[in-house]
Amino acid sequence: MATAMVFKVVHPEELRPGQFPAQSSGEKRLAPTLSAGYSPQTERGVEIVSDVLVVGAGFFGAVVAERLAAGAGLRVTLIDKRAHLGGQCYSRVDPETGVECHAYGSHIFHTSNEVVWNYLQRFARFNGYRHVVHTKYRNRVYTMPINLGTINAFYGCSLEPREVAAFLQREVEQAGLKKPPANLEEQAVALLGRPLYEAFIQGYTRKQWEADPRQLPADLITRLPVRHNYNTRYYDDLYEGIPWDGYARLFERLLDHPRIELKLDTNFFELGARRKDYALVVYSGPLDQYFQYSAGRLEWRTLRFDVRRHPEPDAQGCAVMNYADPEIPFTRIHEFKHFHPERRPTLTTITYTEYSRGAGPEDEPYYPVNTPRNMELLRKYQALARGEERVVFGGRLGSYQYLDMDDAVAQALVAAERIIRQPP
Repeated sequence: MATAMVFKVVHPEELRPGQFPAQSSGEKRLAPTLSAGYSPQTERGVEIVSDVLVVGAGFFGAVVAERLAAGAGLRVTLIDKRAHLGGQCYSRVDPETGVECHAYGSHIFHTSNEVVWNYLQRFARFNGYRHVVHTKYRNRVYTMPINLGTINAFYGCSLEPREVAAFLQREVEQAGLKKPPANLEEQAVALLGRPLYEAFIQGYTRKQWEADPRQLPADLITRLPVRHNYNTRYYDDLYEGIPWDGYARLFERLLDHPRIELKLDTNFFELGARRKDYALVVYSGPLDQYFQYSAGRLEWRTLRFDVRRHPEPDAQGCAVMNYADPEIPFTRIHEFKHFHPERRPTLTTITYTEYSRGAGPEDEPYYPVNTPRNMELLRKYQALARGEERVVFGGRLGSYQYLDMDDAVAQALVAAERIIRQPP
């Protein structure tokens, strides 16, 4: 492998049913093609202690590790600087309330990708949770995304589905836009009209991005659907749910393989010359950090959570409540116990109040900031990455893109297959 692999979003056609079948002890594994390409003892005069070093134990790194170990018989060392598996998908039970909490904010698994869904069924059962988001604005509660119920409640009317398109068109015309949308505010107004935009989008967006919506790109808002019916489900995917016994157990099962060695609390950048102990590195950490920020730092948004325990069994009545009013400093409140209606009720509960801000050097990166400057930096780092030998870059951090969990799994499945087919 003379140059690195740099992965972007994987399209559904790159995955096909049956491509990643379940493995059992009696089944023939794929040939360990990577090991066959070099001496297992030395490579360039350096002792090899493992075939592959995987950096990062989130979905991308964990799935790559599992596929290379179970699917190709390779020896994999998986490291993470955190003390736990799962990256930002990690969940844990709060000892005081007994509620399973998503440590980095709500993570609802959803996908229409049958290959991804069937693959994960090998490691976890998912409950029947269907995500519904509510939002508070001016002391009233509405459902999001904006749907027929939201519109009727907001305007105090009783539109029928066939009337919604014409109603919204009149709202848009009254806004008086004269040219194609050039920013997020204009794009939202072109979709909704000004009243709905100012109520549900403007203030929330200002808090989420700490920026005037007129300074943000228009394509940010195209991901928010507007429904002409009373469907309150947040996602339209075929499959959705939360692992019955939590994300932590999913990752433990995923990585329970004799050819996978786990090393938590291990920083890749402190390995130094020991990186040469591995024939291949699969890197899912920050792309700019790998190159020591030589072209500049890529910007990220981060989150802070205020944790509060409540003496009552239910604090807000739903899993996620957004707060659209601009004068309220936080964006939303998570109450995780609603993710598991199948579990025995608890007498107390816990909430995480979420605040959004720009990430500093020591902060946990959550969301990439797709400004022209960052996109130019990304192109520079991608060019550097393509010049690296025996390194695969991928995942949310390693590709500087927002990935839903199913996107990360799909990207990992394709990455692992390509590694097996194209050994160094």
